[in-house]
Amino acid sequence: MRKVFELFLFFIVLLLIPTGQSLAIYDPLSVENNKYGIHIVDPNDIKDIAPLVNSFGGSWGYVTLVVTDGDRNVDAWREHFLLLRRLHLIPIVRLATRTEGKGWVAARKEDANEWAQFLNALPWPTKNRYVIAFNEPNHAAEWGGTVSPEQYAEVFCTVAKKLKETSDEFFILPAGLDASAPNGLVSMDEETFLRRALVAKSEFLDLIDGWTSHSYPNPGFSGSPYASGRGTLRTYEWELSLLKNLGLTRDLPVFITETGWARGPWLSPDTITKYITIASQTVWTDPRIVAVTPFLFQYQQPLFAMFSWLIPGTRYPYQFYLAYQNIPKLAGDPHLSPSSEYLALLNQRLNL
Repeated sequence: MRKVFELFLFFIVLLLIPTGQSLAIYDPLSVENNKYGIHIVDPNDIKDIAPLVNSFGGSWGYVTLVVTDGDRNVDAWREHFLLLRRLHLIPIVRLATRTEGKGWVAARKEDANEWAQFLNALPWPTKNRYVIAFNEPNHAAEWGGTVSPEQYAEVFCTVAKKLKETSDEFFILPAGLDASAPNGLVSMDEETFLRRALVAKSEFLDLIDGWTSHSYPNPGFSGSPYASGRGTLRTYEWELSLLKNLGLTRDLPVFITETGWARGPWLSPDTITKYITIASQTVWTDPRIVAVTPFLFQYQQPLFAMFSWLIPGTRYPYQFYLAYQNIPKLAGDPHLSPSSEYLALLNQRLNL
């Protein structure tokens, strides 16, 4: 009954929201910001991550989550988004297609309207609606078996324009790219990919509100937290410099939506614990960074088990989870969406 009543209140709130007001995006670095977050693949994990990202004084941390084109169920995701608001979590939604064979189907520009309708129907907790348009298209396995920067640029621009037409609260982020991928049959160098994408669509950079970075500590997801340059925790610095060389004239806020170390022969949980502490005191203090959402909260299958922050087969955390939890954090003060402001007030008054 409680959930039903909350949904009823939410719809009442929508009717109370003033119309005609400007709801454009704002600079997330212009307010107090808790940059710490985590990447999840299962929305059922939302209920478990607030103690990790909003710990030690923190509030309104981030969560990167994936929505596939076969999972655009508004009712189910509305429940997840209402939970995000209650737990003071800011979603970064990465769009995805679906797997076919050993890879992902290439995204289509024809699906832009469906994405816009679905995303616009959700009760976003903050005014900024952070959306990433797909994932690592410089890998053939992520784009229908081929690498086509021209096709990605066309799809990205179509989706970005449609989202902005639907609501100017959408904060558009490009797909994170694999900075360590070489030119070859199944991958393309990131600089080559971006140069070709810009030749195909000169408006590409104009449609970006922030930069998505997969700043992994390579090689082998086991690099030193002190390393700098491409293929390190500071990959985003190399990417920002590259974007300037490619003609970007604005300063873009940075969203590190994938990063972290893999457990294995080279790295123990103890070492990862030390590395995370070092990163939090050095790299992640960069004032250009809006969010850091390491990959991955939990994964039970072999594919990504080496990245899981929970011990596979259990719900118990590794010690590096505790190190991340113990990082001092800020109480974020994001601009809430009107619906969230009114719903919070109703919850307070009705003591829900």
